[in-house]
Amino acid sequence: MNTRLKNILFVVGLASVVVMLLTFDVSWQTLWTDLCHAGYWLVAILLLWVVLYVMNTLTWRIILGETGPVPLSFLRLMKVTVSGFALNSATPIGLLGGEPYKVMELTPVVGVQRATSSVLLFAMMHIFAHFWYWVTAIVLYVALFPVNVGMAILLALAGVFCAAGIYFFLRGYRSGMVVGGIRMLGHVPGLRGWARRFAEERAEDLRKIDCQIAELHSQSRRSFYASLALEYVGRMMQSLEIMFMLLLFGAEWSWMTFAQSVLILAFTSLFANLLGFVPLQLGGREGGFALSTSQLGLSGGTGLFISIICRVRELFFTCIGLALMKMRSDK
Repeated sequence: MNTRLKNILFVVGLASVVVMLLTFDVSWQTLWTDLCHAGYWLVAILLLWVVLYVMNTLTWRIILGETGPVPLSFLRLMKVTVSGFALNSATPIGLLGGEPYKVMELTPVVGVQRATSSVLLFAMMHIFAHFWYWVTAIVLYVALFPVNVGMAILLALAGVFCAAGIYFFLRGYRSGMVVGGIRMLGHVPGLRGWARRFAEERAEDLRKIDCQIAELHSQSRRSFYASLALEYVGRMMQSLEIMFMLLLFGAEWSWMTFAQSVLILAFTSLFANLLGFVPLQLGGREGGFALSTSQLGLSGGTGLFISIICRVRELFFTCIGLALMKMRSDK
């Protein structure tokens, strides 16, 4: 059954990549020109993402290690991490692709409860760090740029959204969120019967998973803050991808250029995540880059260039992740 599901996920991911290639809203000549313009900075961007995937894998390994021994190599865990992110970016409602795949890959090694709790904890930490990244961007904007009435309203709404998200995750870390999540599904038309049967049949397993989630925050504070720091620093480092491309357009190495990169990525990621149901977030990412760069006084051409290079990088690692799904690996 697991093999069949993995094959289905692989085909869905591959189909999404094909759709992305066919709907690339630039000519091949423009794409080639931009790639040539990026030059060695494109290599730097790809190497940066290798480092980011290493950090993601280390976060997951720290979380997994809190519930027992980790009987698989770092490289194998990184392989699953890259493939999981590839499915997340290629499939509609990303977490419905990558997270089940990671659970299926780890279950034969550590059991279904540890696999499920570690994957959920990693996904929670990844999103939790993103909320703090957005908070950082709000503070940066207020500190560095003039704020008119319209922008003040937008920043206030973004701040309320982040505060609500942080509160929600802190509650989840204290008591777990699996049982509560299944109960919420029990109120959704069409899922009520399945959710209630699942909650009754797997009540003990769900309770244990929630206990493992809560234990990371209550009993393993060092691992909790270490994994949060890794994910938060990773989000800040991701801003270097934008900074590299701003340097190509004549920007200087400075804290202001880095701050602009943080703001561009923060606004774009927020905009794109609101369109998370779209495979590869087609259109959302490009629109986010165009709006964020124009808001900071940069040209539309800069936003288009950044979106194209980021799309190429995402497509590259999506293909790598899907290829890794078909590679067999030992411990």
